[in-house]
Amino acid sequence: MGKSSIPIVGVLLLCFLVSFSEAEYRKYKDPKVPLNRRIKDLMSRMTLEEKIGQMTQLERSVATPEAISKYFIGSVLSGGGSVPAPKASAETWVKMVNQIQNAALSTPLGIPMIYGIDAVHGHNNVYNATIFPHNVVLIKKIGEATALEVRATGIPYVFAPCIAVCRDPRWGRCYESYSEDPRIVKTMTEIIPGLQGDIPGNSRKGTPFVAGKNKVAACAKHFVGDGGTTKGINENNTVISYKGLLGIHMPAYYDSVIKGVSTVMISYTSWNGKKMHANRDLVTGYLKNKLRFRGFVISDWQGIDRITSPPHANYSYSVQAGVSAGIDMIMVPYNFTEFIDDLTFQVKNNIIPISRIDDAVARILRVKFTMGLFENPIADLSLANQLGSKEHRELAREAVRKSLVLLKNGKYAKPLLPLPKKSSKILVAGSHADNLGNQCGGWTITWQGLSGSDLTSGTTILNAIKHTVDPATEVVYNENPDANFIKSNKFNYAIVIVGEPPYAETFGDSLNLTIAEPGPSTITNVCGSIQCVVVLVTGRPVVIQPYLSKIDALVAAWLPGTEGQGVADVLYGDYAFTGKLARTWFKTVDQLPMNVGDKHYDPLFPFGFGLTTNLTKY
Repeated sequence: MGKSSIPIVGVLLLCFLVSFSEAEYRKYKDPKVPLNRRIKDLMSRMTLEEKIGQMTQLERSVATPEAISKYFIGSVLSGGGSVPAPKASAETWVKMVNQIQNAALSTPLGIPMIYGIDAVHGHNNVYNATIFPHNVVLIKKIGEATALEVRATGIPYVFAPCIAVCRDPRWGRCYESYSEDPRIVKTMTEIIPGLQGDIPGNSRKGTPFVAGKNKVAACAKHFVGDGGTTKGINENNTVISYKGLLGIHMPAYYDSVIKGVSTVMISYTSWNGKKMHANRDLVTGYLKNKLRFRGFVISDWQGIDRITSPPHANYSYSVQAGVSAGIDMIMVPYNFTEFIDDLTFQVKNNIIPISRIDDAVARILRVKFTMGLFENPIADLSLANQLGSKEHRELAREAVRKSLVLLKNGKYAKPLLPLPKKSSKILVAGSHADNLGNQCGGWTITWQGLSGSDLTSGTTILNAIKHTVDPATEVVYNENPDANFIKSNKFNYAIVIVGEPPYAETFGDSLNLTIAEPGPSTITNVCGSIQCVVVLVTGRPVVIQPYLSKIDALVAAWLPGTEGQGVADVLYGDYAFTGKLARTWFKTVDQLPMNVGDKHYDPLFPFGFGLTTNLTKY
């Protein structure tokens, strides 16, 4: 070997070491590198295919490892009721999420996917307690508990909160809304720091924030005006001025952005005839530019398909309109190759500029980096003990107590509530007395919910009553007793628990808002024969005026979820009634829509109404 060969070998070795070092060190993988540099470095390495993959969200059932790795898929979701197995354990969930995540990490750039699920509704496939408390501290605690339970299943992203302002109870999603009053809805965005963590004081406005592995990315939805449609028809048209839209439906989005919400979901609805999924002025112009929102915007389920009528009639146009409007991630959720092919074609043919794709991908990566997904992509079972924990059930029970509204208490100035725990014999009646599924409503385990008590674990109101009364008190349950049965027994009083069946979305739209039979018959038979308390288990105000004169005491329990003990806590005076109506209770549906502040405001029970009781001492 000649002398000249030594430096050549040295140079080759040095080149190898340099190239090896470059292969090992990538700025985007270094958490010490500033966020924007990480995003820039990663995007500089991405092909168009990889970028479009990040914009694509698949349903769990089609998210095979092969599909994830081949198409560089950026996100997966569980649709309503989509589970890896019936009554799946935390271990089963974590195993499934990690299998999908490992497929994402196996791609050349190893970009982790983000798994999303509906929550509050409840982590709707695992745990549910629907609440309407006007309590900022409590709602934040609920967000914290929800984050822990969702993370326990390996999932880091929730499609919550719903910050719709329901202006008409005929809407089937009214129970997803906190109130008809934008001020209350705005206040309830405090659930966001519960879910995500408190945003640091020096954060730039609109920057998404998630405080580690015990928190989840949140999603404010549905932007914007979903609660204001004509006659409350789901996914319909909201007719309102620009000033009205900003004054009623926008305030909670402003607060959500200030609190660092990670994502915003677009509404199926239209505003004055313009589909929100195609509304560039509001999505890009207002949300992104005016409010300075820097997280990512996601479509609703097949949301871009519904830009056209009928849906999917011109999918190429839907892709162009939706992405051009400013939607960053598309909840496809099944026909993902069609979406990917269409968007790829439009970018390559300059129909959609690459700058729009880059904006979308930068926003998605910003959220993923902020969440720590690149450092901690794999879920574990360290939080499994949080799932349905005693502490969280007690929190749900507290939420039930504080959200009950006492609408009537006794006749002739003689209060009936709180009830005495010690009596000789009492009657409990009604379709919702011993039915956990009815208590929970829609978005519980399945999309539409399911009547019955085998759906999930919890306490029915009947069992809560039995647990609360004195052991010497005989509790007789008859779902729909006739007058003869009541008269042949010497009951001290009766509790009638009736309401709506479970429903979600369009299936809950109702133009009459009546309680289905045998509910009215049960009220008439029981309350016509004996002193009675009627407990309404409903997602919204319903027609009750025709029966009010027969009823001694009336309680709006809304959808108390799994923790029926919270209802008995207040009926029997262990805790006082403190809840106030967050929505107007109408006399007849002919008055609707009717909201506080309207010129002709003549409700049965006004917004903010709620009687109080004293505690019972035993």
